[in-house]
Amino acid sequence: MSGSRRGAGDDAGSGSVVAVGVCAALLSLLLVVLALVTAVVARHRAESAADLAALAGADVVVGRATGDVCARAAAVARAEGAAVVCGVDAAGVVTVTAAVRPVGLAGLLGPARATARAGQAGAQPGAQTGVEAGAQATSGEAAPAGTAIQ
Repeated sequence: MSGSRRGAGDDAGSGSVVAVGVCAALLSLLLVVLALVTAVVARHRAESAADLAALAGADVVVGRATGDVCARAAAVARAEGAAVVCGVDAAGVVTVTAAVRPVGLAGLLGPARATARAGQAGAQPGAQTGVEAGAQATSGEAAPAGTAIQ
């Protein structure tokens, strides 16, 4: 035999093409999973920042700390890497919304947001919001009502 097989040239290299296709699919899947993980991490960071900022603001309300409620909450949120919108109602309940922008591809979807409330035990949130009372701050600065976190 001369070593020539019928049809051997038809399939030559097809395994390499399949392997490249499988690698590309796995890489795409890995990128999607990585984007989801960074979005979840950003959400957890936003929740943590909102919780800590609300507690810091509540410390001012109950007299454990001095200064402006929303300025203190904004300073704590900034230290956690979050932008914040803060409000205090008539009952002294501090409401904080924190936003953290995820890194990478997930950042294209916008920031992860979380809201937390803190105040004295038994305090019921009043009808008057921090926006109406003029006690709103965005990252430590006064902001008009309805300002969106960027």
